[in-house]
Amino acid sequence: MFTPWPIGFVSTPYKEASDVPKGLGASHEAEGVITILPDFELGLTDIEGFSHLIVLWEFDRSQHFELLGTPPSDNRKHGVFATRSPRRPNPIGLTVVELRRRQNAELHVCGVDMLDGTPILDIKPYLSSIPVASLRRGWLAEAEARANGNATVS
Repeated sequence: MFTPWPIGFVSTPYKEASDVPKGLGASHEAEGVITILPDFELGLTDIEGFSHLIVLWEFDRSQHFELLGTPPSDNRKHGVFATRSPRRPNPIGLTVVELRRRQNAELHVCGVDMLDGTPILDIKPYLSSIPVASLRRGWLAEAEARANGNATVS
C-alpha cells in the first residue's frame, strides 16, 4: 500500500459540502485555481497544450464510508462504486476540469466541484478515445428519465 501526499491544493468558491452543486441537472461551471507545490512545478511542463485535465484529489473532510447510499440525483440506493459519493473506502475524488491558463505553478481551471483547500493528489491530461455514442450512463439515465416523466430509457 502506498501513502499518497498532496502535490498541491485547490482554491474554489465552495467552503461547505452543501455549497457544491449536486443532483440532476447540476452544472459545474465554477472556476478555481490549482496551485502546485514548488517541488512538483516542473511536472507541469507542456500541460498548456491540453484543453481538459483529470484531477485526482482527496475527500479530506469525509469521515467514514458507506457501501450503499442514496445520491442526490435519485431516490434509490446504489453502490458507492456506481456513484460519485464522498463516503468511499479510499476517499479519492476525480474531476475533469477545463484548463483556462497556466501561470507558473498555478492552473486556472473551470469546472471545479471540490471544497476550497482540497489536497490535489495527481493531474493527468484528459485523453479519451471512447465515442460519446458508446457511453452509457447507467442508473443516472433512468433517474433522469423518471424526473422528466419518461417511463423508459432508450
